[in-house]
Amino acid sequence: QVQFVESGGGLVQPGGSLRLSCAASGFSFPSFDMSWYRQTPGTERELVAGISTQSYGKNWADSVKGRFTVSRDDEKNIVYLQMNNLKTEDTAVYYCNAGYYRPHFDSWGQGTQVTVSA
Repeated sequence: QVQFVESGGGLVQPGGSLRLSCAASGFSFPSFDMSWYRQTPGTERELVAGISTQSYGKNWADSVKGRFTVSRDDEKNIVYLQMNNLKTEDTAVYYCNAGYYRPHFDSWGQGTQVTVSA
């Protein structure tokens, strides 16, 4: 059974940083590209960043380029999202899934809430 458990969200002031983690299970993690998504109420879930197997390639949404970094630990089956210089528009629930540009699995975790506010 595929599972994703996101953590690390919270309330942070503009300009601050957070590091999100996503623990994945139920599939061969090292064999899959992984990605982060975010969603705000009433909007579609959008791709934030992706990382290929063995970290060969990475992609980011234009809105987070230069501020967010994605990484993975294939021994722990965890994908990370380091978010720096956070802006109010980064406020959302953040999710992870397998895949590089689009989610591979239909199942999602509970997500982790990131709120950027003064």
